[in-house]
Amino acid sequence: MIPTVEWKDGIVRMLDQTKLPQETVFIDCKDYETVAQGIKELWVRGAPAIGITAAMGLALGARQIPASTFEEFVSQFEHICSIMAATRPTAVNLFWAIDRMKKKVLDNPDADIEALKIMLQKESQAMLEEDRAANRKIGLFGSVFVANDDNIITHCNAGSIATGGYGTAEGIMRAAVEAGKKIHVYVDETRPVLQGARLTAWELMEEKIPCTLITDNMAGYFMFRDMIDIAIVGADRIAKNGDVANKIGTYSLAVLCKEHGIPFYVAAPLSTIDFSIESGSHIPIEERNAREVTHVFNKIQIAPEGVPVANPAFDITPARYITAIITEKGAFHPKDIGKLADENRNLDRLRIT
Repeated sequence: MIPTVEWKDGIVRMLDQTKLPQETVFIDCKDYETVAQGIKELWVRGAPAIGITAAMGLALGARQIPASTFEEFVSQFEHICSIMAATRPTAVNLFWAIDRMKKKVLDNPDADIEALKIMLQKESQAMLEEDRAANRKIGLFGSVFVANDDNIITHCNAGSIATGGYGTAEGIMRAAVEAGKKIHVYVDETRPVLQGARLTAWELMEEKIPCTLITDNMAGYFMFRDMIDIAIVGADRIAKNGDVANKIGTYSLAVLCKEHGIPFYVAAPLSTIDFSIESGSHIPIEERNAREVTHVFNKIQIAPEGVPVANPAFDITPARYITAIITEKGAFHPKDIGKLADENRNLDRLRIT
């Protein structure tokens, strides 16, 4: 698998996903500003990958802080954190990563400044490795819900390049194939940025997993003809009540699945659950540039000049449409997600098998 982001020789190397599938281009980020730009401009996307990339960007920025005291270092580091936090408002992994990196600093007030910088770089690497391990567990827990010869539908991209590696929704597909099951995937193109067409279809073809690309508005057609068995998607933020924010169009797909009696699964690590908000109505929705809608690849205009445009990047799928949320701790009913905040609870009692 191609690395999404990595720490290499003192820089952050990022796969520019806006160039896929035509080109495989890596960008060497020598400062945190470039990392922030990459997150904002979708060189990297996918909630887990955004979090890991932000952590590496903060570690990179920390290396360039010329502070001589802990107080000076904290002040400058918090400024870098605020810039990173402003890049993408919906993906909660971004803020989870920033908070974790801040905690690493604040928990070590007596550390030498250079030692702090090394700690932050190691923390970002730990987050990368933890995410890869979590994805494999998600794959194992989720693959039991995939039957041999299932036709799966997915939306947007939740593969290895949206994570630290292996993938969440696509990780379940990989695990099913590794278990010897035959599957076929219908890939929503995912307007307006076409993450399904450009990224998911490309990843599945690289893995030699049979797939068919469809436009977003074809999903109902294939469901009506009994050609879809199961839906699996990722998530950018999950509220305490099990409501899910994911790429725009996910809600429509979930409603269609409910109408046709098709199970709808969400795959995401625990870091994507925001236990601080009660429901999806409190999740901020990023509004992106109108040119993503009026132009193809920001180049070819397909709409009348000056037409008003709305371009929300995400929508909210209410918990009632979701069969289960699959995490590295197991698969759970959406109503039980809030209970995972308490690590002392008996997960075996909540877990769906």
